[in-house]
Amino acid sequence: MSDTTTDAPASYRSAIQVGHAGFAQQLRAEWTKFRTVRGWVAGLAAAALVTVLIGLVGAHTVRPTCEDPNQPCTGARGPGGEAVTDRFYFVHQPLTGDGSITARVTSLVPDGAKGGLPPWAKAGIVLKAGGRAGSAYAAVMATAGHGVRMQHNYTHDAAGSPGTVSDASPQWLRLTRSGDTVTGYRSSDGARWTAVGAVRLSGLPSPVQAGLFAASPPATESTSQKFGGLGNRGSPTRATGVFDHVVLSGAGSGDATWRGEQMGGPADDFASDGTFRRAGGTFTVTGSGDIAPAVGGPMTAGGQTIERSLAGTFVGLILVIVVGATFITAEYRRGLIRTTLMASPRRGGALMAKAVVLGAVTFAAGLPAAAAAVLAGQWLVRPGGFEFPVGTLTELRVVAGTAALLAVAAVLAMAVGTVLRRSAGAVTLVFAAIVLPYILATASILPAGPSQWLLRLTPAAGFAVQQNMPQYAQVDSDYTPAFGYFPLPPWGGFAVLCGWTAVALGAAVFMIRWRDA
Repeated sequence: MSDTTTDAPASYRSAIQVGHAGFAQQLRAEWTKFRTVRGWVAGLAAAALVTVLIGLVGAHTVRPTCEDPNQPCTGARGPGGEAVTDRFYFVHQPLTGDGSITARVTSLVPDGAKGGLPPWAKAGIVLKAGGRAGSAYAAVMATAGHGVRMQHNYTHDAAGSPGTVSDASPQWLRLTRSGDTVTGYRSSDGARWTAVGAVRLSGLPSPVQAGLFAASPPATESTSQKFGGLGNRGSPTRATGVFDHVVLSGAGSGDATWRGEQMGGPADDFASDGTFRRAGGTFTVTGSGDIAPAVGGPMTAGGQTIERSLAGTFVGLILVIVVGATFITAEYRRGLIRTTLMASPRRGGALMAKAVVLGAVTFAAGLPAAAAAVLAGQWLVRPGGFEFPVGTLTELRVVAGTAALLAVAAVLAMAVGTVLRRSAGAVTLVFAAIVLPYILATASILPAGPSQWLLRLTPAAGFAVQQNMPQYAQVDSDYTPAFGYFPLPPWGGFAVLCGWTAVALGAAVFMIRWRDA
């Protein structure tokens, strides 16, 4: 890339009068410069356009269809709008109004499977708002590898006590409901109880379904990430939990009305339905599946995630980097930087004014483009029975974060351009710092460890702001960049990009103050 290809905006006359200028005047002058150069305006308009168009092409090209129009392709949606897994075997009866359910778990073992259970296989008690997949719930349970836990509404998990259950070391569990508040307890002897947690389930109906459940997620095999390839996932499992001392207290409860039901639909090719047997006061419940967030695969709209609709961000990012770099290097190349600095004795203030104007106009262009790309992507996949399985707040964060990502990248390019005074070098360096690490990390080119460090330490961490699904402690999965997961939370990754930009701006201020124009 040569300077002749990137330093070609239309010429302009400086709007700054020689002499002292306050920061407000500097802002106005920089805005006048920007809007009067057609190349810069066209560059941002093109960045916004390709962000939308490439997202549309990607969504349309891979758009799947539902085999069964009566079943939602995205699976269950939780109370917050997120994709969830809600498949387990449930032995239940209605509980009207306030009340409680108590049970002792004496065993949790694999059902006819070789080897052990996955660590998050579970058996316990649950209060559930209804039979609809994705409905609100609270549960306290014994797990195969994480002790007693209390979980609610799929995404929330609280630790109780460590250890596994057995005849010699059973776990007593209890859930009590008071209005919309559900409190979970555990005990080792049924006499002394310890609270695990208390949660509020807004709008919890009366009655709820209360009972025993068993679930076992797929066992994940060890995955080795090699150069250019990924390992494989595991196989289905079933867990059997044994309960006794089952007591349901409250209006509408009765010992003779227990009903066994497979939640989440009939068996498919991946897992089989559960069962239960009752012998006197002992219940043996077998089930597969999970009650948890869905973190990948067909649950995420058959691969149709919100990030896919923003695939055009990469091309748009290149264009805003070019605009950002030339916003300062064009002045150096044409000698107009002297006029700007003569009008502003505080050179750092002049550079900050450029940064504010550039960041603001880039954000203003990127925000409607990101929103349009997401809305258009939803419109394209919805006829096939798909939706982006995210909540409203997540969707807003992704859209606003994408615009902020573009804006900060433009300012970073401007800062690097100030230091180098060459647009080709600035564009190349910023592109290599942001886009190249992202490609190396997410395209299975590097092993998982180095990929995660790239997305922690380089400006490419800023792409985390587009991630729609976090890592969940209660779900074992391939949380690697190749599967779309960032090692930093969305705003944490964005903060890394901002940190690099702040350092570059600091260097630019130093250079513009101590170096001749």
